[in-house]
Amino acid sequence: MTCTIVVGGQWGDEAKGKVSSYLALRDDPGVAVRAGLGPGAGHTVVHGGRTLRLRQVPSAVVNPRTRLLLGAGVLIRPEVLLREIKETGVGDRIGVDHRATVIEPGHVEAEQADAGLRDTVRSTGSGHGPALAARAMRSARRARDVAELAPYLTDVAAEVNAAVDAGDGVQVEGTNGFGLSVLYGSYPYTVGKDSTASTAAADVGLGPLAVDEVVLVFRAYPTRVGAGPFPTEIPEEEAERRGIVEYGTVTGRRRRTGTFDLDQAREAVRINRPSRLALTFLDHVTPDALGVRGGALPAEAAAFVRHVEKGLGRPVDLIGTGPASDDLIDRWTAQGGER
Repeated sequence: MTCTIVVGGQWGDEAKGKVSSYLALRDDPGVAVRAGLGPGAGHTVVHGGRTLRLRQVPSAVVNPRTRLLLGAGVLIRPEVLLREIKETGVGDRIGVDHRATVIEPGHVEAEQADAGLRDTVRSTGSGHGPALAARAMRSARRARDVAELAPYLTDVAAEVNAAVDAGDGVQVEGTNGFGLSVLYGSYPYTVGKDSTASTAAADVGLGPLAVDEVVLVFRAYPTRVGAGPFPTEIPEEEAERRGIVEYGTVTGRRRRTGTFDLDQAREAVRINRPSRLALTFLDHVTPDALGVRGGALPAEAAAFVRHVEKGLGRPVDLIGTGPASDDLIDRWTAQGGER
């Protein structure tokens, strides 16, 4: 089995959780591990009649056979993680790297009190920046220092590499999106760390040669929460007219909406080097695409996919047509796993 990384190509909210949950059900990986930042990024998973809004637990929670892990590079807010473990009932199959940095109450207070982050960048106020700064200064506490996390502590790097060596299948789920990378995004209107596939691998202790597939997720109409440039942004009235108004999973703030930006997408492809592309929210292109899982897409949606493929010079392998994990057209599987 393969080692697959799932990352976002825009401003976040690309439906990485949906794609990750679908691949967890399709590929049945032995291990799924969350990379990226921390509880400021929420992934929504709709499966089996339930809607899960996950801030720490990996989206592969939908597969009861998969071991769930949080890598050393992930920021842990204990009260958020412990609440999600209880709500999802995964206490017997989740593990936290003992080296992961802990977000303290003081980190949250400091971020919310910082006028630049609060009013200019409009951060989620989750304490990420101060926690990352504390880690850089070597003053942060780690998961091993929190008694309540003791039952879940493990060496994630050892687990994921053992799974790769055994061919058990590994799925790495990134957070945020390429446009929010502190290195390659719209600095300073970014999150506090990089959000590319390379950093996702490092977050969980994987070297580049361990990775078989990188799935880069785009949405038909990208959205952005918070401040910062958004070259293709459309007026709120236009989003309302099209019926595509959304609100942030964590902040509850209205998401800004824009049209597909081929220039940004090309840069995301160039730096993330994906082996597969996923394109979600085709039901926002035309409502007739909602829930299509096989056969032909409606003409307008099919034309949009061709537009993206032509602009990026490569095929789209996974097409999302609705909120549920299996509201998706899987061209990859339909072609026998071949390009």
